[in-house]
Amino acid sequence: MTSVKTATLPAFDGRALINGKRIGAASGQLFDCISPVDGRVLTQIARCAEADIDAAVQAARAAFDDRRWCGLPPAQRKRIMIRFADLLVQHADELALTETWDMGKPVKYAKAVDVNSAANCLRWYGEAVDKVYDEIAPTADTALALITRVPVGVVGVIVPWNYPMIMASWKIAPALAAGNSVVLKPSEKSPLTALRMADLALEAGIPAGVFNVVTGFGPEAGSPLALHMDVDCIAFTGSTRVGKQIHVMAGQSNLKRAWTELGGKSPNIVFADCPDLDKAVEAAVGSIFFNQGESCNAPSRLFVEASIKERFLEKALKLVPAYAPANPTLPDTIMGALVDQTQMNTVLRYIESGKAEGAKLIAGGEQALSETGGCYVQPTIFDGVTNSMTIAREEIFGPVLSVLSFTDTADVVRQANASVYGLQAGVWTSDLNKAHGVARALRAGTVHVNQYDEDDITVPFGGFKQSGVGRDKSLHAFDKYTETKTTWIRIDSPV
Repeated sequence: MTSVKTATLPAFDGRALINGKRIGAASGQLFDCISPVDGRVLTQIARCAEADIDAAVQAARAAFDDRRWCGLPPAQRKRIMIRFADLLVQHADELALTETWDMGKPVKYAKAVDVNSAANCLRWYGEAVDKVYDEIAPTADTALALITRVPVGVVGVIVPWNYPMIMASWKIAPALAAGNSVVLKPSEKSPLTALRMADLALEAGIPAGVFNVVTGFGPEAGSPLALHMDVDCIAFTGSTRVGKQIHVMAGQSNLKRAWTELGGKSPNIVFADCPDLDKAVEAAVGSIFFNQGESCNAPSRLFVEASIKERFLEKALKLVPAYAPANPTLPDTIMGALVDQTQMNTVLRYIESGKAEGAKLIAGGEQALSETGGCYVQPTIFDGVTNSMTIAREEIFGPVLSVLSFTDTADVVRQANASVYGLQAGVWTSDLNKAHGVARALRAGTVHVNQYDEDDITVPFGGFKQSGVGRDKSLHAFDKYTETKTTWIRIDSPV
């Protein structure tokens, strides 16, 4: 593994941002931010706790109540949000490298995908600020009934470590566009770009107190945010286990709205009449190994019709060497490091579970580049998997593909739906009726047909069952961050 000099690292500021100022935790406590690239300590991060969360929420509440943001003309808020997006693009190299050092993804994708997607999200919702209209109800002539969207108030946001900028933007962009104030808690495993985004938000003109970032661990910082009596809405992306706790805490406190985008175990179904087998193979392999498999929508259950399975796997195995883990700070790397030692060990335990339960390991299965001090796992494929195996039921969040076989359409739909999750799915077939019928039968928030992972900000993202509640992206996201208000005006003397 080629080394990267420390001099190439940006200067990291690990302090929280509350009410427009970078400050340490009230307790003075810090924790190390350790890079999964080579195990080095990048900086120290403010270990925020209840007092810091309360300060951030109070700042957000004051900003909302005095209308320093929601009271601005929509065209002005739009300009500021677009300026925020532009600043992300201007700082793309810095943000991408920060993301890579912080959570291990290849820098080429951190820049081309993460920075650009976050900027596009902010810009799109900024453009939407003065383009979403309210309604007038069709009442009798004796009344005028106005139906308006109004911001919910203070929005708490908790995001995971796998796509820190994208996950943050999917939530803060519509929340800010709707006129809310925001308190964001990034994952303690990848806090650095969220903090830098908050700096850029201030530079763009978002008033102090409107966008705050608090850093720390879930029980110490996330729980107080979800339980806070002055937070009107909590938006969370992460594990189903923690998502359930978020809903409980919302109910225990002030019945705040709780929106959760959670786990997935997405089925990817390839029929024998697939129109382009090479494309299907490339999508199946590329989508599970992209971002080191640390994607909630990764197609981790691959169902291949029995008559083509041998040919499919032969093609797939030829692609695996290209995904050998490498230094993610190098421009040509396409698979980097897992986020930390804990996640790496979790993935390796799942691999051992697959072996123990009788799945056939046909690629990878080992730690890689252990001499670097980083957190790398080989791209791994299991054949002969059944739905009852742990690796087919539980979300691994790593570069592990489980291959299952089928011969009957109704049976594969049943198997695909036999999961507590329902985030995404894929269908590959030349038969239009089969494509529509299977897509309709699959219990998933998004069904991809003859492709996987194609996406756009204009379509909603979210899942069925234990994959969560609510939708990110598209205009539907405004439903999460606005209240619907009726104003009924009596007209006594109609003309």
